[in-house]
This record gives sequence, structure tokens and C-alpha cells, in this order.
Amino acid sequence: MDSLREFDTSNGDSASINFCTNTITTTHHHHHQNINTSMNISPLTNVGGGMASSSSPPASSSTATLSRYENQKRRDWNTFGQYLRNHRPPLSLSRCSGAHVLEFLRYLDQFGKTKVHTQLCPFFGHPNPPAPCPCPLRQAWGSLDALIGRLRAAFEEHGGKPEANPFGARAVRLYLREVRDSQAKARGISYEKKKRKRPPQHPPNNAMPPPPNASSHLSQ
Repeated sequence: MDSLREFDTSNGDSASINFCTNTITTTHHHHHQNINTSMNISPLTNVGGGMASSSSPPASSSTATLSRYENQKRRDWNTFGQYLRNHRPPLSLSRCSGAHVLEFLRYLDQFGKTKVHTQLCPFFGHPNPPAPCPCPLRQAWGSLDALIGRLRAAFEEHGGKPEANPFGARAVRLYLREVRDSQAKARGISYEKKKRKRPPQHPPNNAMPPPPNASSHLSQ
């Protein structure tokens, strides 16, 4: 971890998760550590990164997608660094663990836009509720999963060792799986990936031919 580079805060791009001072001051009381953070957070984007600027020059679809992903990854990385600096006490990246990543994900839930029904709600498991309900809003599993993927890649790109990557910790993977399963039940949707159809198997071309005169020996 000695070569792990610190966060760069010089980036002035707008972000899907944007921390700024003197905007909203919140105090988190749901964890063992108290966190006082001033921030302005808009909803997380789904897989594929942030929105492209309308003034961007035209580019191919693959290039534009890559650019959005890289820009979003940079913004997410700087956002997490700001979160660590606002931590009480401040937390360095080299001391960050999977538990701190979970703390960060739970903190983001208060800015979520996805309705997750409780088991007592009459719309629990209903994919299209016919009426509003007081159930809480949360970050969607797909957004959290994409966020962790970008942060995991950024950690190693900034000199972190794969075996010490807090975003790849087992606790983080289990948490994301739990969020996926609970939201699927609560929202009545399925996150199961569609299995790709395998191409038909053809016999190998190098199959051994039958021995010569085999048919003649059998006929005798």
C-alpha cells in the first residue's frame, strides 16, 4: 500500500455524487462512528457511468461509452476520497477497510430514489404499485453494484494492491448480494441474468477415421 496515491480533488467536473461544502449538513447516528458531512448528492447512475455533456464532440458509440465510464469512475473516486476526509475522525485510504466501504454504501441510501417496500406494506412484492406508500427510498442495487465496480478498478489504477482492495472485500460482496435479493423480493422483480444460449457442439474435425477394411472384416 506504500505506492497507493492519494485522491485528486482538483477535478471540477459535475458528478452524480457531488460533495460540496455549506450545502447540507447531516449527522449519521446509525453506526458506531459519528460522521459529519456537508454534501450535495444526486442519484447514482446505473451501469455505464454518468451522463455525457451536450457540448461534447460527436464520437462513436463505443468511444462515448468508454469516456462516460472513465469520467464517472474518476468522479466516484474523488467522491469517496472526500467522504474519507469528512469522516470523523478523518480516515486515510491506506487504512480503509471493507467495513468503511459498507458504511459509505449505507450512508448513500438516504439519497436513494428507489422505493423498497417493507414486509408490512400491502405492495410488498408488487412490481407496479397502484398507489403511493410511505416505504423508504434506497439506492438501487444496480447503481451500488456499478459504483463498487468502478471504485474497485480505480483503487488498483491508483496503485492499490488487488489483495488489499477494500471494494473487493468479501463483506462488500455479501452486502451487495443481500441488497439484490431483498430488493428483488420487495419490488417483485428479478435480477437474474439471462443465460446465453451456447452454440451447438460440432464433432471435432480431427476425429480418427475408421480403420481400413473394417467393413469388409465385419461382413465376413
